[in-house]
Amino acid sequence: MPVRKALVPEIKQVHLLINEFARHYEMLPRSLSDLYAHVRDIFVFEKGGKILGVCALHVLWDDLAEIRSLAVKEGHQRKGIGEALVRKCVSEAGKLGVPKVFALTYVPEFFNKLGFEEIKRSRLPKRIWGDCINCHKFPDCDEHALIKVIGE
Repeated sequence: MPVRKALVPEIKQVHLLINEFARHYEMLPRSLSDLYAHVRDIFVFEKGGKILGVCALHVLWDDLAEIRSLAVKEGHQRKGIGEALVRKCVSEAGKLGVPKVFALTYVPEFFNKLGFEEIKRSRLPKRIWGDCINCHKFPDCDEHALIKVIGE
């Protein structure tokens, strides 16, 4: 699967894809300025000049990173794009020496298939909840927290 780091000229496409899901309350919205500032965190699945999928790896601390903003364009889901993006992020975390990766999701089964285990959200450090205050569901979050240990 052709997964690679995002390029700056692609950020507007990434922004549209992420915020399409955010409009349906399936993830938090991301501003263009935030995406430009974190372009090095973002991976894309691109085909024919079109961004069909996106996912980011956000390092939070020396032992923990987050998989965030996983989105696959409608009509291209269930074709392995999301799996390839998550696997790339997990691989990148390993290369960076980050031993644990977590995700907050409404679709825990997807992450379970990739070796993530569900945990109580309270087991995650409080510093990860900074973005949550922007969520329409805050403080009554119904996302599932999952974690994958990739090395120590």
